[in-house]
Amino acid sequence: MSGRLDRAVLRALLGLPAAPPAAAPARIGPAEPLGRHALHRLTFPGEAPIPGLYLRPAGPGPFPAVLYCHAHGNRYETGAEELLAGRPALRGPYGPALADLGIASLAIDLAPFGARQGEGPEAALAKAGLWRGQPLMGAMLADLGRALGWLGARPEIDAGRIATLGLSMGGTHAYWLAALEPRVAACAQLCVLADIEPLIATGAHDLHGPYMTVPGLLPRGDMGDVAALVAPRPQLVALGAADPLTPPAARDPALARLRRAYAAAPAALEIHLSDTTGHVETPAMRAASLAFLARHLRP
Repeated sequence: MSGRLDRAVLRALLGLPAAPPAAAPARIGPAEPLGRHALHRLTFPGEAPIPGLYLRPAGPGPFPAVLYCHAHGNRYETGAEELLAGRPALRGPYGPALADLGIASLAIDLAPFGARQGEGPEAALAKAGLWRGQPLMGAMLADLGRALGWLGARPEIDAGRIATLGLSMGGTHAYWLAALEPRVAACAQLCVLADIEPLIATGAHDLHGPYMTVPGLLPRGDMGDVAALVAPRPQLVALGAADPLTPPAARDPALARLRRAYAAAPAALEIHLSDTTGHVETPAMRAASLAFLARHLRP
């Protein structure tokens, strides 16, 4: 590993332009009451429209916000709706919990999930993207970057207080987008951080979907190096010691490099390791995530 990984290299590997695009327009629907809060359904228009859910707390704002990245779990029917409905690996949905803290949230369907299943299947999308010079990971992060720009341009949102959050695939997207985008103020990633090279050595890399494949990454760095690009901005990493996707041989070197990246700002890095659980959010992880986001986003 040469250690030549920086934001510009990462964007090139993902097939992304050197600079993020301008804020994208969206068609936003009327407010639907969700308890005390307001839910809007929206669509980013284009050749492949991108549906999303935007939940804003009661009150005038300006609000901090979370760009919520949905998980994979081979549940292709579940995309942005995870924000409101959760999934079995989570301790309930995050959207209402964040709104109760005064934090707005936005989630979008990533292909081939939710309303975008017709663009799939995942393997076909991944193969086509590789032929065209943009891995599926790059296309997903481009969509999330578009959503981030829209969120930051909203008048009721404080653009300086936007975090990313997700579990599993969502956690991968949360820290990769934070690595790419200085506009992300903080990042909370759950049940995902592990280097790929040690996973390849045991065959465990095949537990991940093809979306994650980024050609040319490993000669320059690994997942721990990507997460290190978030430093010194606040970052929370939560892992289960029994998770087959993050075994010690792949988890520990990634965490070691991440800690080194935060040596000048150790308080900005929080690591939570559950000794007995696997690929699931624990009650302690949920509490730590909400406390982390409240501490770093609310005035």
